[in-house]
Amino acid sequence: MRVQMTLRVVAFLAVALGLTVTPTAEAPRRPAPVAETSLRPGETLEQALRRSRVDAAQAAGIIAALRDEVALRRLQPGERLRVAWGHDGRIRQVTYQPAPTVRYELRPEGSRWQVRKVSLPVATRVVPLAGTLEGSLFESMERRGETPALAARFVHLFEWDFDFAADALPGDRFRLLVEKRFVNDELVGYGSILIAGYGSAGRPTLTAIAFPMRDGKLHYFDAAGRSVRKMFLRAPLDFTRITSRYSQARRHPILGGVRPHLAVDYAAPSGTPVRAVADGVVEAAGRDGGNGLTITLRHARSYKTMYNHLSKVAVRRGQHVRQRQVIGRVGSTGLSTGPHLDYRVMRRGRFVDPLAERFIPGAPVPGSRLAAFRQHRDALLKRLEREAPF
Repeated sequence: MRVQMTLRVVAFLAVALGLTVTPTAEAPRRPAPVAETSLRPGETLEQALRRSRVDAAQAAGIIAALRDEVALRRLQPGERLRVAWGHDGRIRQVTYQPAPTVRYELRPEGSRWQVRKVSLPVATRVVPLAGTLEGSLFESMERRGETPALAARFVHLFEWDFDFAADALPGDRFRLLVEKRFVNDELVGYGSILIAGYGSAGRPTLTAIAFPMRDGKLHYFDAAGRSVRKMFLRAPLDFTRITSRYSQARRHPILGGVRPHLAVDYAAPSGTPVRAVADGVVEAAGRDGGNGLTITLRHARSYKTMYNHLSKVAVRRGQHVRQRQVIGRVGSTGLSTGPHLDYRVMRRGRFVDPLAERFIPGAPVPGSRLAAFRQHRDALLKRLEREAPF
């Protein structure tokens, strides 16, 4: 009461003296609290909600509302969760974002939660990338801000012609035009590689060009219009290194003496997936003396391949397998000094050097599409040279 009277007196005196009184600005209201987090490895959505200060009853209601929209047993670490409260201390909205392109917004309505699915717009941009090999291709691309997923896709374009474990050299050059997908300027993934090139000392430059075919899919061809896909992959393992090459005279690490080594040895951790290098049929699978756990595949054109010292066999005799199918796991069984894959190739019953063998090329662009391919190729090569020169 006294405070109000004092304010009135001050106002009266100010008017009498001709002074201007500026009302005191109201203190700004604090923003409502928000809790933002990401799911941790092995964490349930309920645990993440409780960690965000949501009580047990509300967490149960939120989960019940989401259950019809989301496979809650397939949550992945890193999925985002946001809880916003009002000034009255009540939850105003919960946002669950399982992927960069979609989120679920939940608002309380009485005793229930209303769920709204929001699909976020994706912008696709074609981006050039060029670089020189320093270390591995993965490391070289990572230094340019790219993810391992892009390096893996680049390798897969050339895996029929080039063994990145055996043949890559410091100073090799790579370049490509790739579609990148963004949500609100955040990179959320890659689209297609439109064109890619790889240059290594003493070898012709490799080129892969994406070209749409009648099946509606993009197929990759070299600059001459031949499919980059061939009958055989150059290597049965992804992204590893060679420790011993094919040789007619190598000192054996266990038995001693100089003996032929009719294989290529790839060093890799135990359990690394081993791929079939070509379509074929399993001729043998199981233990075989010094070879340990081993698989032999029979292929077309009188070829066979062997995969020795495995820790696990994932196929059975007589089974048909497809190129790139995982047939076993790297191990150290039999006469082996450590985890590695002993890989062998036979042609007409004789072992040949897997790294020197010239395998059958893929099918070319059909004649009816060749003119369109050449026009498409020239436009992409010109753009690649302009935006990502070697």
